[in-house]
Amino acid sequence: MARLPRWTLPLFLVLLFQLLFSSGSVLRESDEEEFSEELLLRPLPDRKVLAHFHFESRAPPSLADSYGRHHHLFPKAIAQLVQKFRVKEMELSFTQGRWNYERWGGFDPISSKNAKPPGVELWAVFDVPQNQVDVYWKNLTHSLSGLFCASINFLESSTTYSAPQWSFHPSSGSLRYGTLPREAVCTENLTPWLKLLPCRDKAGLSTLMDRPSIYKGFYHSQRLHLTSGGLESGIILGQTLTVVLQPTSQRASGTSSGANLQPSWSLSSVFGRKVTTRCVLAKSSNVYLQLERGLVTELENLQKENPISGAVFMDSEELRSNPGFELSVKPDWAFKEVNSLHSKGLSVLYEYSMAKYNDSEPFDLTLTWKSPVVWSCPQAPLHASRFLMGSGNERGAIAISLISTGLKENFMGANFVEDRSKLEVDIFQVVPWYIKVYFHTLRVFVDGKPQALADVVEKMRVSPSEDKVSPGVMELLLKFPCDVESATLTLEFDKGFLHIDEYPPDANQGFDIPSAVISFPYFHESVYYLQDNSLNKAPMLSKFQDKSPVRSYTEVLLVPLTTPDFSMPYNVITITCTVFALYFGSLLNVLRRRVGEEERFLKNKAAKRGGRLPQLLSKLYAKLRGKEWESSPSSSVLSSLVNTKLILKLKRITANMKEARGKDVYPEAAEDLNLQVDVIPDVTAPSAGL
Repeated sequence: MARLPRWTLPLFLVLLFQLLFSSGSVLRESDEEEFSEELLLRPLPDRKVLAHFHFESRAPPSLADSYGRHHHLFPKAIAQLVQKFRVKEMELSFTQGRWNYERWGGFDPISSKNAKPPGVELWAVFDVPQNQVDVYWKNLTHSLSGLFCASINFLESSTTYSAPQWSFHPSSGSLRYGTLPREAVCTENLTPWLKLLPCRDKAGLSTLMDRPSIYKGFYHSQRLHLTSGGLESGIILGQTLTVVLQPTSQRASGTSSGANLQPSWSLSSVFGRKVTTRCVLAKSSNVYLQLERGLVTELENLQKENPISGAVFMDSEELRSNPGFELSVKPDWAFKEVNSLHSKGLSVLYEYSMAKYNDSEPFDLTLTWKSPVVWSCPQAPLHASRFLMGSGNERGAIAISLISTGLKENFMGANFVEDRSKLEVDIFQVVPWYIKVYFHTLRVFVDGKPQALADVVEKMRVSPSEDKVSPGVMELLLKFPCDVESATLTLEFDKGFLHIDEYPPDANQGFDIPSAVISFPYFHESVYYLQDNSLNKAPMLSKFQDKSPVRSYTEVLLVPLTTPDFSMPYNVITITCTVFALYFGSLLNVLRRRVGEEERFLKNKAAKRGGRLPQLLSKLYAKLRGKEWESSPSSSVLSSLVNTKLILKLKRITANMKEARGKDVYPEAAEDLNLQVDVIPDVTAPSAGL
């Protein structure tokens, strides 16, 4: 048998080592955590600016089930929540203000996914049996409450959350949904949210989140969306912050003025800061400027009136010659929307990469308007609003109004077949248990005319409320004609009574009814941009391509309930405590007081304080009066009443008595003495007015 050469073994070991190293690197790349940061800026028709921050962290499937393993980029606290409470999908939002669907739009991904109701909204889908969902929900609320420094633990009570079946999210019974409309949002909630980022707010796009600039805006909503795919896709954590700000006017000299001229703005004027560097841990760091469909249409009309050709603003020459606006920084890429069902033009997106900017050359994008431009944002098929009817503290009614926005071209998104030739609307509404809704009083009006429920209501699920146990839930699937102009739904209710311990501190302000959710199943707000393969991996643009129903939220209703006289318990407690204090004080005084000992103590104290001279004078005065001398507790007062005149008068009386004895005229002198003695006041009495 032939032997191999000696040099074959080292060569084989080298090849084996390279093979193992390459396979390890491949596995390492597949198990690598990823983080990306993006910012989208959009001018709004009402002279405001929309800023939408998007951060995405990914944990590979190998780390999804590794409990307690160290994470480099993905927040460990979120991974532990997923593993401990078996969360399949979760969304948590903190919102201050209300999204203006009429001015800021309602038919785009940002308004449908990131426009949230005021306060706190939480929903979660669990991968556990049905009988354990409530237990995991309660534990999750307590963990999130401590993690984000909020009152999310109030959602633990069964009276604050519900289990929608099909109108909110297709979850097959493992979904729980709860809201806290009155929860205040402040920096205590934003700081824990920023701590989940690898660079926090020390580097990257998160440095623009200046607290005064954000919280002085008209609307801001911080959102956390979590998706766990287990061994298939790992854990994906999306963090978004949507802010609507009012920029300060920075109009350059020589520009035309007018009421419709938009205020020029820059990053430094809106946020008070510039982007100096990107987060070094981020795989991609980009800033986008989006011009929506209505604005692009108006700019193209201005471009047609200008002799310079070109109307899509896709290159630097067209941007410089554009009569509508001017950008201070040339974009790296420009993309135009494709496959849009809207007839009002196509939106345009400009991209800026933060990789080439540093401290010496910060990024500060400035948009300067040259001409007045008026446009409108795309609207949902129907604009939803909700209000209360009736008066008094006993009964009332809830009304939901749906008004057509006049954008008939939006109906192109529906599939006009025989079964879907009508506009479908899903309504999901949760009412607290103390608002006793009578669901049988549901009435529907289409264009001002009452309709039979069988002609309008396609599907309905009602869960009546139970006192102090669960809220009332209503899920409706309505079908309206495509040319509907308005529709109204009304529900009557009675106002319940609460125990005094169940009232909040500000009970006279009223009680909140959470926002109703209105969705359109056959209208999707996805946006596609013509881009290369590298940009297809941009997380935020990938989210824009997801097809999800158009969704909007109604107003939060404030219902006044009958409140008791909260001062009455205070008055009763005060009077009772006063009576008890007087009674027991008098009783203890009588039981513990000793009159004889107190009088002897006062006499001895007065005797010690007065001295011997007052005692001698008192004894002498008693002998002259022919009375027995007694030690008085007022001898101290006697010393203060004796004066020089009294002492001289006593000496004169003594001398007269001696002279009378010598002359044997004692009887007459005695009468004179008695007369004179009677003139002397009783100095031993405390009431003597000397």
